[in-house]
Amino acid sequence: MAEAFQFELVSPERLLLSEEATQVVVPGVEGEFGVMAGHAPMMSTLRPGVLTVSRPSAADEAFFVRGGFAEAGPKGLTVLAEVAVPMADLKADDIARQIRETEEDLADAGDDAARERAQIALDHLREMERAVASN
Repeated sequence: MAEAFQFELVSPERLLLSEEATQVVVPGVEGEFGVMAGHAPMMSTLRPGVLTVSRPSAADEAFFVRGGFAEAGPKGLTVLAEVAVPMADLKADDIARQIRETEEDLADAGDDAARERAQIALDHLREMERAVASN
């Protein structure tokens, strides 16, 4: 059995997880990477994707994360994400509805700044939609 280490997943709204993990797979901007106990110190920014947590005494749990960064070291891993949502809470029909609404916002945008905000939101929702479809 793999050795456990301390893992924390934090979003601006709350601390989602703070417990021991045996492995965490993180979607970094340069690709996915796995963290286990005793990992060399490193930092990475996050890309939108699925973060998977393996724990010694519970089933694996997956979260959709977007934005933020991960800091790994020999004593643990901390992920500070702009958005972090348990995959179990994401519903394909809700995301599809949000995409339609955001596409309307994009079409109705009155200036470049509003268009850019709507496009970024739409891109993020499409990443979330892909994550739900692949899980």
